[in-house]
Amino acid sequence: MNDFSIDSARDAEQRGELADWVAAFLASPGSDNAALAAALREDMVSWCGPVRLSFDELNRLAGPPDQPTVARLNEDDLDTVEEMDESMDDGWEPPPLIVSYRDSQLVVEDGNHRIEGLRRRGVSDYWAVVGFDDDLQRHEFLAELNGIR
Repeated sequence: MNDFSIDSARDAEQRGELADWVAAFLASPGSDNAALAAALREDMVSWCGPVRLSFDELNRLAGPPDQPTVARLNEDDLDTVEEMDESMDDGWEPPPLIVSYRDSQLVVEDGNHRIEGLRRRGVSDYWAVVGFDDDLQRHEFLAELNGIR
C-alpha cells in the first residue's frame, strides 16, 4: 500500500519522482481520479513540493458560500468533509494538496475537501505539491516563495 503523506511527497521530490507520486496518488483508491492524473501528467512538466501555501493564495474550484470558488459544496461533499474531520480527530494527516500554477495563479486541482476540512479546524495554510508548465515557472515561483514574499 502506498503512503501518500507529506513525507512521502518530499521523498519523491528528492528522488526526482514527484510527477510519478502525483499520478499514483490521484489514481489511488479514495482519490480515484486517473483522468486528472493523466491530464496533469501531460500538462505539467515540472513539479515542486511539498510547500506550505496559504488558502488565501489558492483558487479553489469548489467550496462553501462564504469562500470564492467556482462551485459550491453539496451535501455529499459536506459529508466527506465531516468524515475527514473525524479521521483527523483520530490522527490522520491529510495528504498534500495538488495545485497547478496557471496564468500566474495557484489553482487547486485536488484537495478542495481537504481545504474545507482544515479550514473548519481553524487552519489557514497547508502543504501542497505544485505543478508547472515549464521549469522557468517553477524556478520563478520558488524564488518568490523563498525570497520576496
